[in-house]
Amino acid sequence: MINRAVLVGRLTNDMELRYTQSGTAVGSFNLAVNRQFKNADGDREADFVSCVIWRKAAESLANFTHKGSLIGVDGRIQTRNYENKQGTRVYITEVIVENFSLLEPKSENQSGTQANTTKPKSSNGTSNPTDPFAGPNPIDIDASDLPF
Repeated sequence: MINRAVLVGRLTNDMELRYTQSGTAVGSFNLAVNRQFKNADGDREADFVSCVIWRKAAESLANFTHKGSLIGVDGRIQTRNYENKQGTRVYITEVIVENFSLLEPKSENQSGTQANTTKPKSSNGTSNPTDPFAGPNPIDIDASDLPF
């Protein structure tokens, strides 16, 4: 069976970081994920997905993100249920995050302002000398060179 969830969205609030009785870190957050289409009014709607992340990854995510941070998550969908104080069975569906990626530059993520996107120039005037695709000569790739 396959159970994978890959999402890109923005945190709706700062992540809530807690610790179990045994000291294991667990974080929970909601991710606002835009839908691919617009509604009848021409507006783009979003889904709000509950997510849970565990251990060191939870602490890292809490340290490097805040409300509005753009992140990508990879995990699995899990459902659980419990009986509330009124005796009603409550079902919860959430994404258990196994990996995440910060999708904004550090300065933009922390301050909420646009980061400086100017690329450093090398001595010969080209941008980013370690980039093999930078430079004045385009790369010509023939379709027969591709392995797929």
